[in-house]
Parts: sequence; structure tokens; C-alpha cells
Amino acid sequence: MSQSFAKLAGVDLSKVRQHAALPVEAAVAVQGCTDVEDALQKLEAAGFHLEAARLMAHALPKREAVWWACMCASHTAPADLPTPDQKARQMAEDWVRQQTDKLRREAMAQAESGGFGTPEAWAAVGAFWSGDSMSPEGQPAVPPAPHLAGTAVAGSIALAAVRGEVARRAARLKRFLESGRNIAQGGPGRLPPEET
Repeated sequence: MSQSFAKLAGVDLSKVRQHAALPVEAAVAVQGCTDVEDALQKLEAAGFHLEAARLMAHALPKREAVWWACMCASHTAPADLPTPDQKARQMAEDWVRQQTDKLRREAMAQAESGGFGTPEAWAAVGAFWSGDSMSPEGQPAVPPAPHLAGTAVAGSIALAAVRGEVARRAARLKRFLESGRNIAQGGPGRLPPEET
């Protein structure tokens, strides 16, 4: 693993592959890979950009993965993004900056109020599933499965890639993966608003 991808160091590729649920063709492309960085490169080279994004979503630490989802959602967000979705992304970003249970639960409440149909909502769900419990406050803890945050982030990325103009999907996924690599290197992964 390259020192430059420090956020992916020590990640168990076999577990990540299992959670990313790669289709057979993509799984063949990464046979023999020993680390996430190599697998990402092989997937991208073979044209499996969505699969590479799913792998990245499960490989990044939860905090960084949620941030990545927020950056990608922000990139394709329309100017008239509904308020619940704006708030969901803001709550997810706030949770990244300060991982409190209160912010995590507020993020989930905003995702729910918007109907769970947007990249912003799934970024917020990713924040919620990154916590200690999915049960209501004051109830016995029900921990989320460790891969659920990555699943929510992968969903957010997939939705952001097809928002508005599906024809932009491939180019968007390439930009998203560049952002994810930047985050894996310790950068902010920021993406400017998409030109219309």
C-alpha cells in the first residue's frame, strides 16, 4: 500500500470486497490484488467505476466516507435542492466535524423528513449508521452492522452520479473517485459545483 493512501492502510481487502458485493466481472478484474489501492486501480482501468466507488465507500474510514458522500452530493446538487436535503447534508457534514450522537440522530431525522430519496439523505444515513446504536434514545443499544455506513455512502454516490442527467454518470464517477483518492490521501476531496 502506498504511503500516500494512508486512510486505506491496513484495510482488509477481502472484507471490503465482500461488503461491496462486486459482480462477477468486476471480481475477476481484482483477482490477485492484495490491497485496496491496487483493486481500485484495476477496477477503474477495466471501466468498473461504480464498482470502484462501492469499494471505496466500504474501504474509507466511516467519517471520511460520509464526508466523501457529502462532497459528491454537493457536486451534483441542483440550485433548488429541497430544504430537508440541504439540512441532511449539513447535518452529515457537521457530524463529520464533530461525531456526537446528537448530530448523528439529527442527520437521520433530516434524511427521514426528505423521504430517503437523494444523495444527501443517504450521506446522512451513513452518518447515523456510523454510531453506536440504531435504537431510539433511552432504549437498549442496537449496534449497526459495521458495513452499513459504507452501504449508505455507496448508495449516496450512486444517486449523485445519476442525478438530473444520467448521461453524465461515467464522467461524474471518475471525478468522484478522484475526490475519494484525495480523501484517502488525507485531503479534503472537495468538488466544485457541477457546471450546467
